[in-house]
Amino acid sequence: MLYAFSGVLVFILFSVLFVWGSLFFSSLLRPKKPTEEKEMIYECGEDPVGGGWVQYNVRFYIIAVIFIIFDVEVIFIYPVATIFRKMIGEGMGVYVLGELLIFVLILLAGLVYVWKKDDLSWVKTIREE
Repeated sequence: MLYAFSGVLVFILFSVLFVWGSLFFSSLLRPKKPTEEKEMIYECGEDPVGGGWVQYNVRFYIIAVIFIIFDVEVIFIYPVATIFRKMIGEGMGVYVLGELLIFVLILLAGLVYVWKKDDLSWVKTIREE
C-alpha cells in the first residue's frame, strides 16, 4: 500500500526541487541593476495615477453576476437543445420541453425581479416620494 504512493512522493519531491533550483540558479544568472524606473508599478503601459485603493460602485459587480447567471443558462440549455430531436423520437419531448420551459421561466422571473429593482441601469436616479 505504501509503495503505491511512493511515485507520488517522488514526483512532489522532484517538482519542489525543480522549482527551488530554477529560482536559485536564475537569481545567480540575472543582472541586479535596480533603478527607480524599473521598480515603478507597471499598469497596462500607463503611468499610475492616484492611489491604489479606489472604491468601485457595487453595480459593476451586480451586472457581472447577472451576466454570469445568463451565461450559465446557455450552458445548461445547449445540451438539451442538441438532443431534443432524439427525445421527441423516444416520446419524452413534451417532458423535456416542459422542464426547459420551467427553467427559462425561473430565470425570466429573476430577470424581471432585477429589472424592477432597477439594477440593470448604470446610473440610478434618486426618487423622492
